[in-house]
Amino acid sequence: MSAACHDAGGAVPAATATATPRIVLAGSPNAGKTSIFNALTGLRAKTGNYPGVTVSRYVGVTEIGGRRHLIEDLPGAYSLDPISPDEQIMVDVLDGRTDTGERPDGVLAVVDATTLHRSLRFVAQLLGRGLPTAVVVTFTDELAARQGALDVEAFGQALGVPAVAVVGNRGRGIDGLRELIADRASWPAPVLAPPADPAELNAWIESVLSFAGYRQPGRHRTTQRIDAVLLHPLWGTLVFAAVMVLFFQTVFGLAAPLQGYVESFFAWLSGLVAAHVDNPWAAGLLGDAVLGGIGGVLVFVPQIMLLFLLIALMEGTGYMPRAAFLMDRVMARAGLEGRAFVSLLSSFACAVPGIMATRTLPAARDRLATMMAAPLMTCSARLPVYVLLIGLLVDPGERAGPFNVQGLVMFGMYVCGATAAMLTAWAFQRITRNRGTLLPFYLEIPPYRLPGVRSVLIAMGDAARSFLRKCTTIIAVTTLALWLLLNLPAQSTADLRAHGIDPGDERAVAAYVTDHSYAATVGRFVAPVFEPLGFDWRINIGVLSAQSARETFVATLGQVAAAEDPENPAQALRSITYPDGPNAGQRVFTAPTIAALLAWFAFALQCMATVGVLRRETGSWKWPLCALGYLTALAWVMAFLARTVTALLTGAP
Repeated sequence: MSAACHDAGGAVPAATATATPRIVLAGSPNAGKTSIFNALTGLRAKTGNYPGVTVSRYVGVTEIGGRRHLIEDLPGAYSLDPISPDEQIMVDVLDGRTDTGERPDGVLAVVDATTLHRSLRFVAQLLGRGLPTAVVVTFTDELAARQGALDVEAFGQALGVPAVAVVGNRGRGIDGLRELIADRASWPAPVLAPPADPAELNAWIESVLSFAGYRQPGRHRTTQRIDAVLLHPLWGTLVFAAVMVLFFQTVFGLAAPLQGYVESFFAWLSGLVAAHVDNPWAAGLLGDAVLGGIGGVLVFVPQIMLLFLLIALMEGTGYMPRAAFLMDRVMARAGLEGRAFVSLLSSFACAVPGIMATRTLPAARDRLATMMAAPLMTCSARLPVYVLLIGLLVDPGERAGPFNVQGLVMFGMYVCGATAAMLTAWAFQRITRNRGTLLPFYLEIPPYRLPGVRSVLIAMGDAARSFLRKCTTIIAVTTLALWLLLNLPAQSTADLRAHGIDPGDERAVAAYVTDHSYAATVGRFVAPVFEPLGFDWRINIGVLSAQSARETFVATLGQVAAAEDPENPAQALRSITYPDGPNAGQRVFTAPTIAALLAWFAFALQCMATVGVLRRETGSWKWPLCALGYLTALAWVMAFLARTVTALLTGAP
């Protein structure tokens, strides 16, 4: 069925585009375009029950009627008079202002059956473009459930173009749509283009709907009842806060047993390595680097999948735009609008799609302020680091009433990130106050819908695959390099004896080799920068390695702990002490040091993919370098303050 999926345009060579029919999906946000795209191509582009999910072009290849077709999913737009970058993408594609320089061979105008009065204004503009067009009517099942009616065949006759009903997320009507695409050459065109005059256009819309026997759907009673609470200024805000607290209680409470099983599995593998691999270098590579390092990161897969399960449920039910509506007043204090909250909330998964989602914002200064704030939102890459550090800071069984304290601390870290993002957006709004006009906020609130099981499972599976891919690429390469740095230069038996180390004492040898390795040299070289934060050279190496991927910090400490005590690395990590200096012999991971580390990872920009997408979205290196500089400085200052305050409160060194 499908051969490829390309993002952001420019992925399909011009020669291929001219040889293969190119069909584009155009329509308003949340009309169901991406579900149809996935059904036609067999691909898995992200869908959600809120506007603004698709912010770039997605192209898939499918075979219809024995011939390959390019199917292109465009960002949603309410009008062909663009006011934001994502809407401009649609207009450029329709007008042929793309890398191929050619207009599409056909347009599938996707309209929501429950909002046809609004959708027909967009269809009128599409028909005025003169491109071969067919209309795809979605949500006809919901129209019928709400006592609405539409004769789809008569609807197409009134428009003068073919029309077909499709329920994309359930696959209904897809075969008929494929037949329609195969017969593209016979698509009729309207005898007369729809009128442009507003009064005449209104009359045209009424005549089309009357001819099609359209009956407006009744109000979605379930949605009304729920929104009476969830959109209430007080109760809605309290529910939102409760949802967020429950969110992180779930991540800790449900994932802990699953994480225990994964840890036991890797401990079993480490035991096999120790028992059956005699070569010390091979045993160290497998036991410390692969199982201790990479395995130490993989144990967080349950938390990652749970996080994305909860995000998928929020998106699929339609709660996301309601949260944006509730937060509009809060965002306004930062000089932003509610749509910016959708972009920032998307950054909970990853800052990259969150930054790309700023294309839905009409005002240039809003886009820039949101992009500069997005890296501060707590993304999934921070989750393994937070779980590790919070586990060192708070006992798993500690509770505050009915709540797990670890979950409350995690919730606090997310609140910290969101608050910092708001303040950053406010600051950049002041810096860039002349970079565009402030436009009014509008956002479609869809009815509540049950998310499809398939879409939820795809979201969880994609998250797990992405995490595993990172573990087997960036994290694996960095971990193996660190293992070499931690074990070189090699120490001979004579060297060990000369320094009073018994070559038969494996733990003493491992500690000596690590403490005199190239990694220790690098860690001690940067010590003056991090010493005020309470970091020793091992933490320094972890912090530096995290510039490639935050999770590498966990892998680094996993290697160090595995070298100290391969049978119980978690306890070894808690017991690590400073080898020298004024704090020699004292534990490294005290409350002040852990607080400093949490603050560092909350504020530091440690994702090169984020830097790259900032460069692409802003069009220069100025703002990415600015973000890298100010966030690094901010991370150091906040880590120092966190350590100082925690030391004063606890009396710990």
